[in-house]
Amino acid sequence: MSVGAVVALARPFTLLAPALGMVAFGLAALGHGGAFRFDGATAGRIALGAAMAAVLNIASNAVNQIYDIEVDRINKPERPLPSGALSIRAAAWVTAISYAAALAMAAALGPTMLAIVVPTAFLTYAYSGPPFRTKRHWFLANATIAAPRGFLLPLAGWAGAAPGLALGDMPRDAWILAAASGLFILGAASTKDFADMEGDRAGGCITMPLRFGVPAAARVVAPFLVFPWLALAALRAADAMTGNAGALVGGGLVCAALGARAAWLLVRDPAALTSKSTHPAWKLMYLLMLATQAVAALAYVLPHGAGA
Repeated sequence: MSVGAVVALARPFTLLAPALGMVAFGLAALGHGGAFRFDGATAGRIALGAAMAAVLNIASNAVNQIYDIEVDRINKPERPLPSGALSIRAAAWVTAISYAAALAMAAALGPTMLAIVVPTAFLTYAYSGPPFRTKRHWFLANATIAAPRGFLLPLAGWAGAAPGLALGDMPRDAWILAAASGLFILGAASTKDFADMEGDRAGGCITMPLRFGVPAAARVVAPFLVFPWLALAALRAADAMTGNAGALVGGGLVCAALGARAAWLLVRDPAALTSKSTHPAWKLMYLLMLATQAVAALAYVLPHGAGA
């Protein structure tokens, strides 16, 4: 088991968004109510939450590659399992250790965090693993990705910074941020499928571009890149949220503009999505994900009104 192969299995670049998301939504939780407070103990909790999210994502990446090895022989033969750089047994050990470590860190952060992470871990397995393998159906695949990576991530970040806060006591702002993030990922998740159609078809995975065709699938994805952020701005303008108005309204509009640009690139040339090279819209969508996390943090770190 070489270190390089394990690192390749973990896919380090994909660990950034969940880790930063935990930090961003943790900061939002600290500032919610109008009085931002930060100390060493809280910094430790947020750091542990970020590490937990990254380790859980390693488990997710590993289990996906174990059960997708035949698909990856077609779509991504350079990955460590289809290339033979790493054995299935070694990947299974990485998966088991990563899941166990993530659950242990979640337990250390409290019962609310554990209550969020347990179903999250299950969904990351269910996406690829038998008997569920939800990735075989275009909608179930997207929902299984959006629930843990979009909807539950903001709630986990909130729980990490607010020990003792029960899931049912999460403030309305946390649920709205979770809904916006979840809707974005629900649509954006399909963009990774366009370049993988050959292998997905061979593996029996009927993804959105296979089900509806490339142009139609691009048109379905496009609104999900824009409307969650317009809704976020509108809800703050209507005083349905308590975060800093400039950050949420202005930031929501900026994110919607980024999403609109990505959507236009997708719809303008959907056939380019099937290329193995990186489509410009993918870079924009990753930037958009990080931008929305920054907006969430700033909205509650900056001065704003109190409320639940």
